[in-house]
Amino acid sequence: MDSSRLLRTSGTAIATAALLISGCALGNGSPRATAAARAYDAGDGRSSGFPGFEGFGSYGAGAAGVPGAADGSPGGPYRKGDAPTLTPLPGALPPALRRYYGQKLTWHSCGTSGFECATLMAPLDYDHPREADDLKLAVSRKKATGADHAKRLGSLMVNPGGPGGSAVGYLQHYAGLGYPAAVRAHYDMVAMDPRGVAGSEPVTCLSDTEMDRYTEVDQTPDDAAETAELVDAYTKFADGCASRSGKLLGHVSTIEAARDMDVLRAALDDDKLTYVGASYGTFLGATYAGLFPSRVGHLVLDGALDPALGSEQVNRDQTAGFQTAFASFAEDCTRRKDCPLGPSPDRAGERLSELFEKTDGKPLATGKSRKLTESLATTGVISAMYDEAAWGLLRNALKAAFLGDGGPLLKLSDAYYERDGHGSYQNLMYANAAVNCLDLPPAFRSPSEVREAIPAFRKASPVFGTALAWASLTCGYWSVPATGTPHRIPAAGAAPILVVGTTRDPATPYGWARSLASQLSSGRLLTYEGDGHTAYTRGSSCIDKAVNTYLLTSTPPPAGQRCSN
Repeated sequence: MDSSRLLRTSGTAIATAALLISGCALGNGSPRATAAARAYDAGDGRSSGFPGFEGFGSYGAGAAGVPGAADGSPGGPYRKGDAPTLTPLPGALPPALRRYYGQKLTWHSCGTSGFECATLMAPLDYDHPREADDLKLAVSRKKATGADHAKRLGSLMVNPGGPGGSAVGYLQHYAGLGYPAAVRAHYDMVAMDPRGVAGSEPVTCLSDTEMDRYTEVDQTPDDAAETAELVDAYTKFADGCASRSGKLLGHVSTIEAARDMDVLRAALDDDKLTYVGASYGTFLGATYAGLFPSRVGHLVLDGALDPALGSEQVNRDQTAGFQTAFASFAEDCTRRKDCPLGPSPDRAGERLSELFEKTDGKPLATGKSRKLTESLATTGVISAMYDEAAWGLLRNALKAAFLGDGGPLLKLSDAYYERDGHGSYQNLMYANAAVNCLDLPPAFRSPSEVREAIPAFRKASPVFGTALAWASLTCGYWSVPATGTPHRIPAAGAAPILVVGTTRDPATPYGWARSLASQLSSGRLLTYEGDGHTAYTRGSSCIDKAVNTYLLTSTPPPAGQRCSN
């Protein structure tokens, strides 16, 4: 079962972590692929360090046949003028916040060699800051590698998405080592775990045993008893977050996290913010631009979310995105003699649905005490939709499942949930739900509302629609009312902002990137024609060259530029 709203992934649907699981599906030996394979083979449930989880379950996803699901236009009834505008904060610094903006970071060695760590203090409540309530936020950096300090361009802050992905972990395990050498030579690479995430006052909700049960609950209820069981699971999850995380639960919104970023910018002695955000990280970066447009330096928003959409639409759009990704996987798989879904792309979805139905009636053995339920099988499949490099892992996992062995699919699901081999969970899914449920009102508030919406979700995805519709009920039982609403972000007066969209992105549909770029007064859209979630540093020399040029010379790509390699 999925607790995230996803990607918003924004949020929606079932998943999460681009962290999630970038796999080595084709055995091509690429750094991304082999790193993912090592994480998968180790069964440690940790993210491979690549951007992008947009968990499903709290937001929404677009329907097939709805403009935007495949053709790139915004999906559903959304009209650009429907949502209000995010208003910038006043330029003058309130006296009560001066001590935060004036703090100096104390750096010390930590983690991987060459990285430093520090703690940033931030107010729990920006409207009523109290020292007794201050939050301690984890920060890390790797200094610019270039020998000529005069050519240093400042700090480059990174965030891999989620919400709930550890930015510090992403920096230390990937960005600080794997971003293009020219970028690392000119920038100090910096990351901060957002409030409620990983090293920054992490939200917690359930014990590991309770989380195991939560992920196994049937997310396609067939009768009143199964529906009650699912509602009970969502209620216990929400109550657990409230009881274990206290008042923090009401202060983990994206707007508050964006304000923390501005405090960090000041502590780093940077006049303006330079930032690369993936997946949910685009929403965080765009929110920063909307609140502080005059402080925008260079922003790269890769795998964009559309802040103007409500939860139900987000979840439907995301559902359609996963269907599009599955169609690409099925087309690739069925060209192979050993494809477990058969020789026909048109029948592949039916074969997968048959497997889900089988696990619904009788969970598969895995060689461990845990069995593969339908919800875990669905999560395992969706986790591999984030990156085409994971398709080989998925093919092998499906082969095993059709033969009665659910172990490989369970590994994919565990990687998605960041469950390690000892049965311990990171706080990714807890933070994901907490942020999503605070940022937007719930998609649905009752089982009857879900049932009414299921036809639209099934139109978006015959394979995943029912499960993702029910996953969208997660926030319906949240104990803290949402503080955010859908809004447009013009960020008037900001320097050029680069929005990167992938045409067959499963978690953040391409239409969202087009919409965000059009909302931003200085937005510039860069398109990658291909598969997978996010595009920068994922193998496209065209995308990497355009983004690097923008970061190093302040020159955005030409309007309308598209890359296919």
